Amino acid sequence: MAGSKVNSSPEDILVGGQAVIEGVMMRTPYAYAVAVRRLNGSVETKKEGVRRLSDFWKPLSWPGLRGFAVLLQSLVLGIRTLNFSINVASADLESKPGEKPAPQKKTSGDILPVLVSIGSAALMAVFLFILLPLWLTTWLKGHFTAIDNWVVFNLVDGLIRVVFFLSYILLISAMRDIRRVFQYHGAEHKVVHTWEAGEDLTVENARKKSTLHPRCGTSFLLFVMVVSIVVFSIFKFHAFWAIFLSRVVLIPVISGLSYELIRISAPRCQRGFFRMVVLPGLTLQRVTTKEPSDDQLEVAILALKEALVLNGIKAREAQAAA
Repeated sequence: MAGSKVNSSPEDILVGGQAVIEGVMMRTPYAYAVAVRRLNGSVETKKEGVRRLSDFWKPLSWPGLRGFAVLLQSLVLGIRTLNFSINVASADLESKPGEKPAPQKKTSGDILPVLVSIGSAALMAVFLFILLPLWLTTWLKGHFTAIDNWVVFNLVDGLIRVVFFLSYILLISAMRDIRRVFQYHGAEHKVVHTWEAGEDLTVENARKKSTLHPRCGTSFLLFVMVVSIVVFSIFKFHAFWAIFLSRVVLIPVISGLSYELIRISAPRCQRGFFRMVVLPGLTLQRVTTKEPSDDQLEVAILALKEALVLNGIKAREAQAAA
């Protein structure tokens, strides 16, 4: 398998991923795999087939709607694989020095912890990036008459939201454990670049690639922050809670538009206008990605190879069922 493209070309399969605790999750159209490095140096993997939400409801594949579907499924998958990596780390911590690491605990019916994690994360995001900025903007409106203008109001609200987001990223980047995650994030990007370049999946090839990628989730979130300013300015309300609820309700619209923009701009990121569009996200990735070690690249490569193998199986099954 070393250096194999698993009988597929980069043009056929779009891949992406996410860093987890001491590991990487890689996603292909029909499968995902997560690989986690254990204390004894071994790598534990988990892989499963994936069905897109549009397979259940065709409109979720339409432009404008597919972005929210992708975001929702990525969130669920991301938390599931993060929980897997935490379980692996917990098993290592429970092992005594000199002993073989305990096997990763098998869990069944783990949907409840995932739902709780998603709910908690959603509530925190709504409070920090919607409710609190809106409250501060409303407070400032009472002191600065210029904010009475609806466009200015949304611009100030959006700028506060961006400041909160950037502050959050900078704050967590100072944590040592998060730096390890950011290294795996860099490893994920390097391996994706290697695949997209049509090169063999080896550490040597991946090491030469950039840790920055235009389709990164960090860039997507920054797109969301900017697009929300425009969208919120279109729908005008007066009552505080009406404004707040409209912001929550419009999240699918904003995520859908952001997805389409990043989808259009990513392949053209070296050209004039599109280069300027993706530049802020790439700049922010200099904080959220770090240069990985070779053993971290090995983990990311293993995750992608496992996902590609399973993707081929699931793709054939889908064709046979069609």
